Amino acid sequence: MAGRAIITGASGTVGSSLAGFLRRQGMEVIPWDRRTVPVDDYWAMERFVRESAPDVLYHLATASQPTGRPGESWLINYEWTSELAWITRTLGIRFVFSSTALVFSNDARGPFTRDSQPDAAEGYGYEKRRAEERAFHQNPEARVVRLAWQIGEEPTGNNMVAFLEDKMRQEGRVRASTRWYPACALLDDTVKALHELAGAAPGLYMLDSNERWTFYEIARALNERHGGRWRVEPSEDFVFDQRMRDERIRLPSLKERLPGLP
Repeated sequence: MAGRAIITGASGTVGSSLAGFLRRQGMEVIPWDRRTVPVDDYWAMERFVRESAPDVLYHLATASQPTGRPGESWLINYEWTSELAWITRTLGIRFVFSSTALVFSNDARGPFTRDSQPDAAEGYGYEKRRAEERAFHQNPEARVVRLAWQIGEEPTGNNMVAFLEDKMRQEGRVRASTRWYPACALLDDTVKALHELAGAAPGLYMLDSNERWTFYEIARALNERHGGRWRVEPSEDFVFDQRMRDERIRLPSLKERLPGLP
């Protein structure tokens, strides 16, 4: 599908993969550069979006590279989201905002559905929870998408393979809970779904491929896929069911992507 898309966070784990996917679909991708379009200048932001004339704006950015500015995380996760939701509403541009499974605290009980009430009371999850509410207030036509932990192919960025690699390097082993059911999905499946959701009905969506597997089982299957590079050991250190259920848009099962799962 031809068209034009603005992506915030275009150099991040999801953003860079989405940009590549959209370009392969024939779309023009315009990354948002915060150095030239400051996120605390409404008129600069509106002018940039108006002049770029995108069909869709994907807001994927987080405060992953802090500059030390006071309140920067709130500015990026909440205030910028609020302004973009309003700008896209005003200009009639589709708005896709990426939230997170972390809007649910570790005290909540999954699997979660669209009717589950987010309860994160602090930090990143709290900011995203509030940003979800604000996005819909500013733009009732928004698509808000809760993302799971991404599983990429390379041990870089913010994805599960990078986490396993870091744990192995730092501790010489990976302790993986047999009582944690993480929300997770293959990165390629997530970006395809984000592309589809840009044309879906407005509303809240949740993207998760994990039907029934523990972190220990997933880590072992990934270890098999990556040539046994990690020493994966079972633990019961973390007990949590983080899975998300959304029947309207189904990602491929983890079993299809990781045949090593039991």
